[in-house]
Amino acid sequence: MAREPVRAEEPPSRKSGGRRPRRDRRPPGPAYAAIDLGTNNCRMLIARRSPDGFRIIDSFSRIVRLGEGLNESGALSSAAMDRVIAALSVCADKMDRRSVKASRCVATQACRIASNGPELMTRIKAETGLDFDIITAEEEARLSVLGCLDLMDESFETALVVDIGGGSTELSWVDLAVWRERGGYASGGRPPVRTWASAPVGVVTLAERFPETAETADWYAAMRDFAAAQLKTPKGAKKLRKHFRDGRAHLVGTSGTITSVAGVHLELPRYERAKVDGLWMSADETLAACNRLSAQDFKGRSAEPVIGTERADLVLAGCAILEAVMAAWPAERLRVGDRGLREGLLMNLMRKPRRRRGGRRARSTAQRKAAE
Repeated sequence: MAREPVRAEEPPSRKSGGRRPRRDRRPPGPAYAAIDLGTNNCRMLIARRSPDGFRIIDSFSRIVRLGEGLNESGALSSAAMDRVIAALSVCADKMDRRSVKASRCVATQACRIASNGPELMTRIKAETGLDFDIITAEEEARLSVLGCLDLMDESFETALVVDIGGGSTELSWVDLAVWRERGGYASGGRPPVRTWASAPVGVVTLAERFPETAETADWYAAMRDFAAAQLKTPKGAKKLRKHFRDGRAHLVGTSGTITSVAGVHLELPRYERAKVDGLWMSADETLAACNRLSAQDFKGRSAEPVIGTERADLVLAGCAILEAVMAAWPAERLRVGDRGLREGLLMNLMRKPRRRRGGRRARSTAQRKAAE
């Protein structure tokens, strides 16, 4: 049976039995921060360790459209960089107020391909004090997998983690059979990623390449066909196709597109993470939600409570990419994750170093030899 995902942002409740709960006199542990600067969004989480992982104590998210116009110019615009600096200034203030002990700040596809990506990193350091790394597509994919570990059902043989970003889409094929043999999620270990791929298409780049037209059906089909052409099958993935054919594989979706599709499927009056994160959707339910959105114009999509005007121009590009992935790697079930790269960064930051074998005995032996 699949586990319910850890609600990282919700501290465990205490049953007091009518009595006032005893105050925890221990000081709170150190705070850690993770920032993901993507092609469309700037997002941050601040968290502390908890017995079952970590507990979110602060967060931030803002649409900055960093990749706006990047397809044509090859460079980040001054206006987009100004929006990023403004957003990251808020992040830096929050980190100062929370006395963050350690942080990891990463930038992804837009900064990878922009001619002035390094220039933005220098400006961020000078104006906000934050140190950013422009990470590779491979590290981005692996961090997304790490952030979604408890969404994977070990009764399957393979999980395909789909991270639809603003400028690229990362795919990771995870070997659940080997992970199961090693003790699975309960072991604390990480499942082997058999192979991965990065497609140079995301919601921003696809929407800019295909401006919306009055003929919505043709426009949407063109986006879907283009996205499908960008999906390459990496070495090592072909032998996993049998698991998808035999119903022994499932998808894990992590991105704003996936959570938006889930919210539309649930017909939520407003977005609720607790109802979306960890949700199982069938392939038919997922496609039905995509079809519902693709049948609407901009005004209609904007009226969807979980979409709104900020996402209405990009959500169909995301749906087109999702449909292309589902056609290439058909699976009956999709697990929805309102999590991913930032959670992976936090898990790495909080990971306790492994004690070397021998530990104290090895040190005492070395000390005796030094004294002789």
